[in-house]
Amino acid sequence: MNLEKARFNMVEQQIRPWEVLDTDVLDLLMAVKREDFVPAAHQALAFADLEVPLGHGASMLPPRVEGRIMQAIQVKKSDKILEVGAGSGFLTALLATKADHVYALEIVPELAEMARANLEKAGIVNAQVEVADGSRGSEAHAPYDVIVLGGAVSAIPKEVLGQLKAGGRLFAIVGAAPCMFAQLVSCSAPGVYQTETLFETVVKPLANTPQAGGFVF
Repeated sequence: MNLEKARFNMVEQQIRPWEVLDTDVLDLLMAVKREDFVPAAHQALAFADLEVPLGHGASMLPPRVEGRIMQAIQVKKSDKILEVGAGSGFLTALLATKADHVYALEIVPELAEMARANLEKAGIVNAQVEVADGSRGSEAHAPYDVIVLGGAVSAIPKEVLGQLKAGGRLFAIVGAAPCMFAQLVSCSAPGVYQTETLFETVVKPLANTPQAGGFVF
């Protein structure tokens, strides 16, 4: 496989047509080596428009969804980020390349170890992967400038929303298959939120997230 040609095709044929037009995001997806975060058994799928299996019931998000996430949250170099669901660490790497620090939570120990190894190999030093159930976020390092939920939730848990700084952004995919919507929640002041619906998609649910009783807009 010609990796650079495959990467170029991923960006130009999958990500850009899905309304990812931010040149900084497109450049980032060209620069961070996605194939280094894909299990060896699935290397042929590294640039495919699908969820690459990671084992333990988890998978990587499709590249076009990762692109839309990065475009939506507009990471700044001063940002402290909470990522829930590290998986193989690829989205963690994208976030860390643009941010000050990323705290990534992963409930499956084997995946957390995979993510740590992949990030170390990629030379990412400002991301910390913790084995934890992130369904309620993490108070340990709160509040955050950006929060990214890496799987679908039926509703955004109030505990997670409360860990967002004023001026912060939260990305989540909300709903149940086959009807899920990506949402960007902005916090304009403590307890004051605005929600923008970005696109429709279907991804795997986030582990241990409540099926009811979350924050309703």
